[in-house]
Amino acid sequence: MEEMLAAVFQSKNEIRLEQRPVPSIREDEMLVQIEVCGLCGTDIAKIEQQSVSPGTILGHEISGIIVKIGEKVTRFQLGDHVYVAHHVPCFTCDQCRKGRFSLCPQYKETNVEPGGFAQYIRVSAQHIQHTVGHIDSLTFEEGAFVEPIACSLYGLRKIQIDAGDDVLILGAGQIGLIFLQLIQMRFPKNIIVADKNEFRLQQATQFGASGVINIFYTDLVTEVHEATNGIGVETVIICAGVKELLPLAISCLKRGGTVLVFAPFSNELLAIDSSVFFQDEIKVIGSYSSSPYDYPLAKQLIAKKIVDVDKMITHRFGLAQLLEAVQCAKNPEATSVKVVIHPQFRSV
Repeated sequence: MEEMLAAVFQSKNEIRLEQRPVPSIREDEMLVQIEVCGLCGTDIAKIEQQSVSPGTILGHEISGIIVKIGEKVTRFQLGDHVYVAHHVPCFTCDQCRKGRFSLCPQYKETNVEPGGFAQYIRVSAQHIQHTVGHIDSLTFEEGAFVEPIACSLYGLRKIQIDAGDDVLILGAGQIGLIFLQLIQMRFPKNIIVADKNEFRLQQATQFGASGVINIFYTDLVTEVHEATNGIGVETVIICAGVKELLPLAISCLKRGGTVLVFAPFSNELLAIDSSVFFQDEIKVIGSYSSSPYDYPLAKQLIAKKIVDVDKMITHRFGLAQLLEAVQCAKNPEATSVKVVIHPQFRSV
């Protein structure tokens, strides 16, 4: 039986490089050799919180080459360069009919096999139909950004940002910088980015932030209100999985404003001032994952450099270095933004 290498989760302190069987495919499926898999904040959260079972292979920001193809597959050919997203909604349930694809009961039940931190994945007929696309002239590293940009587009469609608005982004990692670039297309007055990592704040400035706030040294709420003449911002987007950011975000809002929660929080209770929902008519909206309808647009945004993903990549690792990659990405003092894994190499 043909074998491949995979980085297999055991605990937050142990990820093993193991030999695993290369997945077999049926006549309506494909085998994709993974060239790049991005390290997502949700991967880090699952590892750190140990919320997945030992033996799990994570990774879902995928691009690669089709190396085997079933005889019933007609949309693709051997050797095609593709992006692959990992979840497929049913498109027919009540949630799907309302456009809430990531809440579809089928959504999380679908996945590529075994996961992106391996050398090969089996891509099902469902995925081929809805979540796989050619990356055309994009590089593999660029193709691995299709899924996270689609996630950001899915979140943006849930909120309203108008020309002249003030926007605050909490977190200057990969997702924060993607949102920063996307929001500029809506011509806001100011986009303020807050983080406690000085390197990432410097990157945010280079990507077009109107102002940055290092919340390690200064009070976020005070700084935001000073920057907005005491009014607050119209929209806050939380891009860091720190639950304490939610009450801070609410305190930074203008009356009638919106908080978009775009990061996984730990499963703990949190105290907030509930009176503001009625008195100030604020909104707190969550957004998880992506919609299949956003992948083609995400690809075009990359191709046209509207979202410049190449400048976001700071570190590259092989499968054997996945735990090192996680430590690099989550280190608040590291000079990292986007970390990518190259599964065809043990080290990069």
